[in-house]
Amino acid sequence: MQRFFRHHDRFHVYQVKSILDDAGIPCFVKNELVQGAIGEIPPMDSEPEIWLQDSEWQSKAQKILDSFYQEQAAISADNKNDWACAHCGQMNEFQFAICWKCQEPRVKDTGQS
Repeated sequence: MQRFFRHHDRFHVYQVKSILDDAGIPCFVKNELVQGAIGEIPPMDSEPEIWLQDSEWQSKAQKILDSFYQEQAAISADNKNDWACAHCGQMNEFQFAICWKCQEPRVKDTGQS
């Protein structure tokens, strides 16, 4: 077993675990419930961690994680403006891909008329 990833945000740890699960990489979360002990143990020892069941998955898992971060950076760079839903007109913050009001997906402006 090998520790692959750790982060103070439990949501982010589970997001990464989900990506690895989808890729068929056997892994598990360790320290998922230890954050309640902060103050009794050092903060670094209480962060949730993702462990790979076999170190041979390290290279593939790292490529997948790097690709995910690159995609997120590209999305962030492309979408810096709030947007109005084409279906209901609701204003939504730029980081959301689905309308808060009607759950319609964001329509990208292709620049064509």
